[in-house]
This record gives sequence, C-alpha cells and structure tokens, in this order.
Amino acid sequence: MLNLEGVYQSLAKLVPLISTIAAIVFVLWLANWILLRRASLTTESRLPGQVIMLVLSAIALIAVILALPVSESTRGDLLGLLGLILTGVIALSSTTFVSNAMAGLMLRSVQSFRHGDFIRAGEHFGRVTERGLFHTEIQSEDRDLITLPNLFLASSPVTVVRSSGTIISCDLSLGYDVPHYQVESLLKEAAMAAGLQESFVQIMSLGDYSVSYRIAGYYAEVKHLLSGRSRLRREVLDKLHGADIEIVSPSFMNQRQFNSGEKFMSAPKPLNPLEVGEVAPESLIFDKADKAEKIRILKDEQQTLVDGIKVLKTQLEGLDEAQADEIKGQIFQCEERLEKLENIIRIAKETPHE
Repeated sequence: MLNLEGVYQSLAKLVPLISTIAAIVFVLWLANWILLRRASLTTESRLPGQVIMLVLSAIALIAVILALPVSESTRGDLLGLLGLILTGVIALSSTTFVSNAMAGLMLRSVQSFRHGDFIRAGEHFGRVTERGLFHTEIQSEDRDLITLPNLFLASSPVTVVRSSGTIISCDLSLGYDVPHYQVESLLKEAAMAAGLQESFVQIMSLGDYSVSYRIAGYYAEVKHLLSGRSRLRREVLDKLHGADIEIVSPSFMNQRQFNSGEKFMSAPKPLNPLEVGEVAPESLIFDKADKAEKIRILKDEQQTLVDGIKVLKTQLEGLDEAQADEIKGQIFQCEERLEKLENIIRIAKETPHE
C-alpha cells in the first residue's frame, strides 16, 4: 500500500511537466501552421513568423524547466545554465547575424535596387528575385538562384542596371589597313540595326598590330539585356563582313599561312522575316525575377490607390451632393480596382515556382 502511494505521488509530480509539454507541443505546432506553413509566403514575408517561432521556442524551453519536479535551487541552477548557454551562442553568432540584419536594414533604407532589377556584385550577375532581412536572392543568366548575404552587398560595390535604360557595347579590333571612318559608319549602322539609340564609336587603343574600337548605344529594353548584347555583336559581324572587312588582326598571318586573295570571314546571314518575332530567352532565364517584378509593380499600384482613396475621402467635406457623388464614384472605382489587385497578387503568390 505504501509503495502504491509512492508511485501515485511520483506520478502526481510529473503531471504538471507532462501537461506543460503537451500544451507546448500543441501551441508550437499551431503557431508553425499559422505563421510558416502557407505556400504563398515569400522569404521576406516569412521573417516575422520565424522570429516569433524563435521567441516561442525560447519561452517553451523556460516553461519546461519551470515545470520540472526539482527543488528551487536546482531549477535556478538550470535556468542559470540555460542563460549561460544562450549568452555564449549569441556571443559567437551575433557578429554575422547582427551584421547581416543591419546591412539588410541599410539596403532597404537606401533603396538602391528593387525586385526585378539587374545587379552585379563581385562575380555575381543576375536579377533580384527576393529581398530578406539577412540575404538577397538573384536569378543568374543560367536561371539558377544565388543567395547573397546582405553584409556582402553592403560591403561590396553593387552595379545596378537602371530600369529606364542602359548603355550596351561591343569591343573589337581591326587592322590599320581599314580606314577608321569606314569602320565608324558601319558600326553605327550595326548599332541602329540592333535597336540602339544615340550610338557612338570610340577608338579605345592603338596597338602594335591593330586598332581597338568600341561601339555603344542606349538600350531601353533592359529586360532583354542579354538578347540586346547578342544582337549587337551579330549585327557587327554582318555589317563588317558584308562590307568585305575581316575582323582579324594582321598577326593572324604569323600563325597560319594563307593566300593573298583568301578571306577569313563568314557571309552575312540574310534577314529572315520570321525571326523578327523571335521570343527572347530572358522570359525563360529570369522567370522568377519577372514574377517578383510584376508583384512589386502591382503592390506599387495598390499603394497608390490606397493613398488616392485617402485623398478623395478628405475632399468629401464641404462639397454639395453632385460633387460628393462624383467623388464617391471615383472612390468606388478605386476600391474595385484595389480588390482586383489584391486577388491578382494573392494568386501570383500562391502559384508555385519550379
């Protein structure tokens, strides 16, 4: 009988601990399901939920220690040990953790680039797909996703291609026997055929065996930047070869013997009307970046509508009935458009990216 009473007393001491653990498991599972399990959440929108889960986990650990069937002194020692461990972990990891967080806040305040922009940081080049507090994700020319720590972006020079347009160029070298004025006119024709505006030619250097030229111009369709660069090089080949100009330096004859009348160039390809509507490869390469940019543009329009509705509501005061009805009609149209934008953004976020 005494043994049964001892067992009952021991089980009674464990009841608070078991109840606490069961409640903690349920609360953490429910919080994780509410905050993080939704497929529509992006990396940036998951951040608050992740921070909340971290805080809840720390509170849960403290609650388990407080529910242990031990003496007050032992419980105090366990809490002190936990605090010491957490302090050590934070001290060891805070340098990178805090630095990335501060760099992320700095990048947000500076607003040097946005979703969908082309950026180059170090040896990495691509379009921005996600911007988190600790990292920035870009999509490379190979369609791969590259994660860059915000500390790296804050401490390295970052080149941002302006969305309003950029300058693209092509470098080449020709022999001294080719007149520069003929080269300049042909290169400008190539730039015009490639869709460049306000093109210009520079003589970059006068080498021992050749002259280095650069053809450059303004290109507005930055989304098709890769295609624009390739098209410019192709047009340069076609224009120069069409004018019977070889793109080789005179040192070529020191490496291989050839007849004086022999030419080393390909015939320019005739224009095919079917290629005019050719699909740009950027739509496949930067698909996630395109999606991020479209969502960002929709959110900008959404914020503009919200601000516009606030302004219209302030204008209702002191108006007669006819003017008030007109303003209310504008507000109704803005609210309808706002509701459509919310549905479009929600569907775009819920669409999985492969």
